[in-house]
Amino acid sequence: MRRWQPRWMSRLGERLRLAPLGARLLVASLMLVIVLLPLAGIGLSYNFRQSATASFDSRLESQLNALLAGIQVDNVGQRLQLNRSLGDARFDRVYSGWYWQVSDGGDLTMTSRSLWDQRLPVPGHHEGVNIYEVSGPRDDALRMIERDLRLPGYRDVIHVALAGSTAELDHEVGRFERLLILSLATFGVLLLAGLALQMRWGLAPLRRMSANLRAVEEGESERLDTQLPVELKELALAMNGVLERDRRLIERGRAAAGNLAHALKTPVSVLKTLSERFPEAQRRPINTELTRIDDAVRHHLARASAAGGVAFSGRVAIGDAIAPVVQGLARLAERRGVRFDADIDPRAAARIDPQDIQELTGNLLENALRWASTRVSFTVYQVPQGVRLRIEDDGPGMTRAQGESALARGVRLDARGSGSGLGLSIVEDLMMLYGGTLRLERAALGGLAADVWLPASPVSAQAGSAAGRTSASD
Repeated sequence: MRRWQPRWMSRLGERLRLAPLGARLLVASLMLVIVLLPLAGIGLSYNFRQSATASFDSRLESQLNALLAGIQVDNVGQRLQLNRSLGDARFDRVYSGWYWQVSDGGDLTMTSRSLWDQRLPVPGHHEGVNIYEVSGPRDDALRMIERDLRLPGYRDVIHVALAGSTAELDHEVGRFERLLILSLATFGVLLLAGLALQMRWGLAPLRRMSANLRAVEEGESERLDTQLPVELKELALAMNGVLERDRRLIERGRAAAGNLAHALKTPVSVLKTLSERFPEAQRRPINTELTRIDDAVRHHLARASAAGGVAFSGRVAIGDAIAPVVQGLARLAERRGVRFDADIDPRAAARIDPQDIQELTGNLLENALRWASTRVSFTVYQVPQGVRLRIEDDGPGMTRAQGESALARGVRLDARGSGSGLGLSIVEDLMMLYGGTLRLERAALGGLAADVWLPASPVSAQAGSAAGRTSASD
């Protein structure tokens, strides 16, 4: 049975599970410091108080022994008297916090001047030396040591008590605790800083490996650097093996697609020639199916040739890559009497295979030149997250339904001119592969405008692949 837990706890647990390694290690270290340092402080404070109390008790016992050594019996009156000073002026200063008294049974015989008219409490009878916490004059907290003593020649057992204020002990312990808190806090900060530096140094190979992966994704490098610690070196070698195997598979797939296309072209051509021998009624459906086969071969060949570029292509300068296509189509436009205006930003760059950007640009420009009356405009410019290509013509344009039909594979809007109708469909496939977008809309020149957005980086490509859509509008 699954135990119920609040939603905020579930979200917190999810965030902790997805937290970066450095943050997880730092939080774990912080929790240890928060738990262990206070426990260490409590232990040190307790041990210091015990040690300070034992030292204080030792002083009390020394003072008591000095007091006991000075007590004697007067031979004349059989009275008790103190024949020496304890050497501490605090016993002579009234209410100083240090006191002594000697009692004979229930009677008080001698006291220190510091007690003045007050008396120390006398606990019940106990054997040996005893130490107590008592309340003295003016309700001061005292630590008192007392014992019974039998003097030779004296009739009764005497009770001797000596007490000292714990204010000095508390002050000493408090001073140590303040110093301890400051020391532990400083130690905790330095420890966390040291752990952060240690983790940064320890995770540096992972950051370097992550940067290598980004370089491979950007097409700036073909392999991961293997100059890494032993644990990561084996992983890098394994990933390099996977990358190399994928590269070979892609090249093999492209070659196989090309070979298949070339292998099918000849039989399709032969079948078209043979179909000419059939009557018109039979020849027409045969040619239609053969045309569909030819279109399908070309379509999948184009997709296969573009599939490898997504994984291993780097950032290319758009202007340099499409220069041959633009020059060739500019000459074509001149022969047809169409004005061709090209404005290409030299800074425009995107992560795309050069052959794919040439395929994309060539298909869109050929379509524009086929439909243009007198003018075609081609613009390439850099945007914050990628590159935009915009191609406009002054032809008849398209409705929304026509735009959607034009993006379907093998569909042509009229029968004039050559071509298979695959151009815009191939462009759409390239947009899906690279995470870009294609919009067909009404141009300012009056005809059709094809607006293409290409991501500048793999991150943008992923976002575009998830959110990008190919659309057409009136």
